[in-house]
Order: sequence, then structure tokens, then C-alpha cells
Amino acid sequence: MAPKLPPARFVRSVLKSFMAESGLEPRLFGPHLRVTNAIEGKVDFELDITKDHTNRLKIIHGGTIASMVDLGGSLAVASKGLYATGVSTDLNVTYLSSGGKVGEKISGTAVCEKIGKTLAYTTVTFRNQKGELCARGSHTKYVTNAWNSQKGAELFEPPEGVVIAEDDVE
Repeated sequence: MAPKLPPARFVRSVLKSFMAESGLEPRLFGPHLRVTNAIEGKVDFELDITKDHTNRLKIIHGGTIASMVDLGGSLAVASKGLYATGVSTDLNVTYLSSGGKVGEKISGTAVCEKIGKTLAYTTVTFRNQKGELCARGSHTKYVTNAWNSQKGAELFEPPEGVVIAEDDVE
């Protein structure tokens, strides 16, 4: 049986799995996205904005932010102790101001507002490098299968054989 992990290390391990197993996240975000903090129910992360994240106006693309709502919502579910994070049923993004340009950072905070047997509801807020609220999103996840895959394991206990993130990250 794998050891039970603290929330931050557990969430970083789930992110490591996304980067290893998904087609989108490693290509879109790669090493430029990192979890900076996680506690039960809340995850802070940031993205170093590169040209690959921008639109023709040379600012972060709305699709990049939407993808971060998707990933952030999943990580918020993971911050409740589930390694499998379910599938999306609904995603919404509101853009309020520029999120930044190449060379800047955008910061996100994802919160799992409620998790039940069937659905999890998350919200994600984004701040540009100036600290201004630049976007907010919501993400609903169908989590029944995530709960089913958790059977026999405690919350925050990764499945056997998965790669565990390093204990501490700067």
C-alpha cells in the first residue's frame, strides 16, 4: 500500500500524472506550470507565459486560461484526496482583463467548493502579474468513477506504481 501523502505532495503527484499521461497538458503547459501550494480543498498554481500561450495580440490566449480552469478544477478535486479526478460536465470562463504577456506570470487559485458522490464543483480565479483579477472560471466534474476507483484506498493515498512528486518544491 502506498503511503498517505500531505495534500501539496499528493496534488503535485496528480499533476505529474497529467504531465506524463495526457496529450494536452504537457504540450500546452510543460514545465511552465507549477503548483505553488495546496491544502485540502484549495490549490495555488502559476504559469510562466511563453509565446505558445498567447494570441495574435501577444497576450495570454483565452484558450490557455480555459485549459487552466479545466486543469485547476481537476487539481482542486485532487486536493480533496482523490487521485482520479473525474470528467468535465461543465466549464465556464469569464475574462475580466489582460492576463499577461510573454515573460510574465499568471497565478491561479482553484477551490473545490463542494464534492459529492456524483459531482464536484470548483471555482478558479486568476491574477495577472500586477495582482489584478483577470479571469475567473467554474468547472463541474462527474466524480462517481473517481470515487469508485478509490475503493480500498484512503484519501491522499496514491495508487500503487504511480510516480510520486518530490517532497518539497521551492
